[in-house]
Amino acid sequence: MKDSAVATVRIGYDGLVHKRYRGPKAKERYENEVRVLRYLEEKGCDFVPRVVEEHPENLYLVTSNAGRIVARISEEKVNELFDELLRYGVQHDDRAARNITYNPQTGRFCVIDFEFALITETGEGLLLKDVESSQRDEAEKSE
Repeated sequence: MKDSAVATVRIGYDGLVHKRYRGPKAKERYENEVRVLRYLEEKGCDFVPRVVEEHPENLYLVTSNAGRIVARISEEKVNELFDELLRYGVQHDDRAARNITYNPQTGRFCVIDFEFALITETGEGLLLKDVESSQRDEAEKSE
């Protein structure tokens, strides 16, 4: 289980990943992750999770399991994975090793966590800098 200020993630007994969004821009992050994962599924991308259930009213998403977070991975391999994702038309805006898993069933590395990603074909998406900028704006207003 992963519990942070922005999401709770747990793996169920069935192996599926259950994610509940909260915190800044939770609705937008939820909608973006669903949109991007659905797009990648349409494009036949096989190294990302699949949407199993959507519950927009609760900001709750269930996806297939893409494996376990990797303990160590080279920067070269990380860049290779995100570049491969870009060939499917998605720019992941959180290019970090923490968003890479290894799936022993498929024998390959996978990319997860699409809250901050952009569909290059349409320009739809949510970028990390946009959320950080709106948080700074909100903080300045409350001072």
